Amino acid sequence: MKTDLTKILSVGGQPGLYRYLAQSNGGVVVESLTDGKRKWMGPSARMTSLSDISVYTQTEEELKLRDVIVRMKEFLQEKEAPAHSKEPAEMAVFFEQVIPQYDRDRFYPSHMKKVLEWYNLLKTADALDFEEEEEKDMKEAEDAPGSEAKGTKPVTKKPAAKAIIPAARAAKPAAAKAPRQVQHTTQK
Repeated sequence: MKTDLTKILSVGGQPGLYRYLAQSNGGVVVESLTDGKRKWMGPSARMTSLSDISVYTQTEEELKLRDVIVRMKEFLQEKEAPAHSKEPAEMAVFFEQVIPQYDRDRFYPSHMKKVLEWYNLLKTADALDFEEEEEKDMKEAEDAPGSEAKGTKPVTKKPAAKAIIPAARAAKPAAAKAPRQVQHTTQK
């Protein structure tokens, strides 16, 4: 089964990576990739999807983490990435071989450690085979109501018209809602 990187999360202050499972009251339910335990993360948890992470390069564009991991997989083949506890110079040499255009001034050793750790976690979880963007779009198109053939884009529906309120339940005019004035009479 292919991995959807939009559902793989890094949580600030928590070790490892987590797979998004479901939305719950006031948070999300996630599952650890290392031990399979499920946790509830509240709204204050700092969660980042791996699909949103990029590596700075010397060019104008940034390199998505997905592309970095694919390059690492091609370079390493079946081996694991170097331990993330290596010296910064050793990690820099590794990344120069894998991503020669990375920005040496903005891609820090702490970033390198995270990328190496995440690669090894994904490898042990057998999650290095990623969904292609086109495959994901095709799947969404097939699942969308109103799509008739494979490969067609989903039809965008117009917003539904407002429901017409029956006359019996229609809002009363403003004058009907105002309190009735009381006339005072004086007796002689």
